[in-house]
Amino acid sequence: MLSHSRLLLVCAACVALRSSATPVGSFADEERLPKFWYDLSKERLQRSLDHQDSTETAKNLVLFIGDGMGLNTITATRILKGQLGGKSGEEYSLAMDSFPHTSLSKTYCTDSQIADSTCAATAFLCGVKTNKFTVGLSANATYDQCNTTAGNEVSSILRWAKEAGKSVGLVTTTIVQHATPAPAYAHCVNRYWYSDSSIPEAQRGHGCTDIAHQLVHNIPDIEVIMGGGRKYMTPQSTPDPEYPADPNSQGRRLDGVNLIDKWKELKPGKRAVYVWHKTALDKVDPEQTDYLMGLFEPGDMQYELSRNSSTDPSITDMVDKAIRVLRRNPQGFFLLVEGGKIDVGHHYGKARLALYETMLMDEAVARARELTNDRETLTVVSADHSHTLTLGGYTDRGNPIFGFAPQQSDVDGMIYTSLLYANGPGYRLANGSRADPRNDSTYNKDYMQQSAVPLTQETHAGEDVPVFARGPWSHLFKGTNEDTFIAHAMAYAACLGPFATRCSQTSTLLPKPTTPMKPASRAAPNLTAPSPRVLLLLLLLLLYCAEAL
Repeated sequence: MLSHSRLLLVCAACVALRSSATPVGSFADEERLPKFWYDLSKERLQRSLDHQDSTETAKNLVLFIGDGMGLNTITATRILKGQLGGKSGEEYSLAMDSFPHTSLSKTYCTDSQIADSTCAATAFLCGVKTNKFTVGLSANATYDQCNTTAGNEVSSILRWAKEAGKSVGLVTTTIVQHATPAPAYAHCVNRYWYSDSSIPEAQRGHGCTDIAHQLVHNIPDIEVIMGGGRKYMTPQSTPDPEYPADPNSQGRRLDGVNLIDKWKELKPGKRAVYVWHKTALDKVDPEQTDYLMGLFEPGDMQYELSRNSSTDPSITDMVDKAIRVLRRNPQGFFLLVEGGKIDVGHHYGKARLALYETMLMDEAVARARELTNDRETLTVVSADHSHTLTLGGYTDRGNPIFGFAPQQSDVDGMIYTSLLYANGPGYRLANGSRADPRNDSTYNKDYMQQSAVPLTQETHAGEDVPVFARGPWSHLFKGTNEDTFIAHAMAYAACLGPFATRCSQTSTLLPKPTTPMKPASRAAPNLTAPSPRVLLLLLLLLLYCAEAL
């Protein structure tokens, strides 16, 4: 349930969007003058000229992944945030917009034109493309076949950072066993094997372990783990501390192991703190904490628009605490942050939920920058894939982002919202025709934008996604790259994993290929024996001189 103060905030946001301080279609008077745009561009040019690309070794690495955060999601969120501030919205800038370097990332998987979160995460965390639905494995592994796991494991940048002596952490608004964080620490042929009860009986005898088990045992010294997913960590039928009467929130494990207790046992002599409530998180002293696990829901965490701020932390709260714990390490840290509920909101065709999740993740990006130093921290913001959300309809400047396009359809004569989905649950007919969206409240958090194709859940989209970067070596992110490039570029910047020896080399260039060079097609000139061509030239010169004499 929403707290009273949060309910007032949501209502105020709705009012702000309905009655923006900037009337629809209007704009500031200075925008009528060419000088405004010239000055704006000159300011941007000067910032670019003033920016000095750093080639210092990155001490810290922070990777933000907006799950499903495509370009249309970013654009619509930018407008939303601006309109909540009383502006028309289009001119607003998100925190990620201020990053000096931007590139595009190709998101396809080895066996799929359009990615799922797991193969995409394996790519940008491990630097290797793989098959859909598989976790931390090369494309030699086969989905749902346990016996194809061994020998096909690939390691992640989180592990590379840990091997280099850095502290590491992961934060997500979904479950900590989710498709995006899982490849950082796990190797599994099925992304949905969250606990041992999820593994089919026929596959249990082949030595595979579930993702929750691997979270605790594969890299037992991950300093920070925060998100949802309590029920996959406790024995079957264990009541949840927050929802003790809800059977769907009870523990799922068949092995009888409480992995939260096991996580503590594996850290003797260390200050390992487990919390499941925001109040307890707020009391955690980062200076007195070696390890922190926070599991704030049995499953995914709540949407920002439904979150009880007194019991559940926001993504910004978690990022704040995570960095304060991790930055105590003089060797630096790696932190993975997933805004995972962006994706979930889109799947249900509820753009308002998805955009608020994106807005809050961007606030976490801003908080992370406040807590770190650009001179020693490489921060990258990207997405695993996009969604089919569109923004169209020739809307006027300042049109409410959850409002209607100004024109009616010239086919069915009805109005439509500017935000739509290509497919999903928003497909609705009334008396054989498209339902009139004016009969619904498009500002309600549970409103489903109309879609062209009826599906139970909306799907991912396949276009490239943006990559924003700032900090040491952020200039590596340019052009259009495979999503695998993210892991390698970040590792290069921090001298990790395959680039662990770079910092000890005098040159910043990559080692030259070790394959032997092909023999030259023409023999090198023999200085002691002039070539026939040279002899001929000498002879002609002598004849010329003789004739001249």
